[in-house]
Amino acid sequence: MSTASLAGRWVSGRQFRPVVLNVVSIIAFLVVWHFASALVNSPFFPPPYKIVQAFVSLAQHGDTMGNSLWAHCWASLYRVLVGFAAGVVLGVPLGLLMGLMPGFYAATRSIVEPFRFIPPIAWIPLAIIFFSGLPRFAFLIFIGSFFPVFTSTLVGVSRVEQIHRKVAVVYGASRFYVLTHIVLPTVLPDIMGGMRVALGAAWLTIVAAELSGGTSVGLGRMMVNYAELLQISDIVVGMVLIGALGFAMNEILLSIERRLFRWRWQVTL
Repeated sequence: MSTASLAGRWVSGRQFRPVVLNVVSIIAFLVVWHFASALVNSPFFPPPYKIVQAFVSLAQHGDTMGNSLWAHCWASLYRVLVGFAAGVVLGVPLGLLMGLMPGFYAATRSIVEPFRFIPPIAWIPLAIIFFSGLPRFAFLIFIGSFFPVFTSTLVGVSRVEQIHRKVAVVYGASRFYVLTHIVLPTVLPDIMGGMRVALGAAWLTIVAAELSGGTSVGLGRMMVNYAELLQISDIVVGMVLIGALGFAMNEILLSIERRLFRWRWQVTL
């Protein structure tokens, strides 16, 4: 067997190994969950097969109000995407602006930074007063998404090597060239990292946003409806779907990041 063939098998084996380990981890988790549920023997701690039954029932018949499970998933996903996109669209330019103009950031820091510590849930009363429909949910999710992107972009600008900028300027590069060919490529890994954090914040906010009322669909609203009925299995279905959708979106961002930054070193122990 040739060396190239052996190397190819070794690489494919390394790529396949994480999948196997994750499958084993999931099976182990479900087994522990099943036996823990049997040990507790409480209707408030259902075993995994009860969650599967609840999922099948919701998928086939919808919830108690006649809304399909897929309508709930799409409503929450759409709201997250709109609020998350707004956070990225505003967070990246503002982070670049304040990073490239440290004097401006220093002068407005006492205004900007306190907002970062106000949780999205605290904005719900104002969101109820000033917004309705999609803008209400998008606003709350935007609040949760904006600051991770803004902060990571702001910090990323400080990592730009001054020597690179100075060399470009010496050779007659314009400010726009320096921004697009030096600053952005350096800051982009930080922006992608901030986007992943913001995505998690967006999904953390969705339940609170849908609790603000004005809707009958959405995974958060579905979970609250079943909480009032003490239907634990149906609540867990909503939790699992939020986790699965968030995980899938995070994997998409990770895939994009791997393709964009193949040049980065991977540090292992």
